Amino acid sequence: MDQKVLDTFKSQLAEKRDEILRDAERTLTELNEQGGNIPDPNDRASAESGRNFELRIRQREQRLLSKIDDALQRIDDGEFGECDSCGELIGEKRLEARPVTSLCIECKTAQESEEKSQGK
Repeated sequence: MDQKVLDTFKSQLAEKRDEILRDAERTLTELNEQGGNIPDPNDRASAESGRNFELRIRQREQRLLSKIDDALQRIDDGEFGECDSCGELIGEKRLEARPVTSLCIECKTAQESEEKSQGK
């Protein structure tokens, strides 16, 4: 993969990383600003539901952040675009769709089939 393409992926990953960190900071600020003393039980339940939903989103983003960091490290190490399982090159279209991927489509499909058969 040429350096221009790698730089594009690195830029996209860094932007997504920054976006996730900004969103996490905003969530923390909002949670700290919201008062915990909501007298109406319905309003309190609604606020709690909203907080739980927001925290679940942040947990997913935390896992994505880890994958982004791994992908950025693979770029720095010169291993970006190589399948962790078979060592073949990952298609550029796949990387465009999911730049954090570390598996080619064939290995990912096999992994998902195995997980499905094991009931995960």
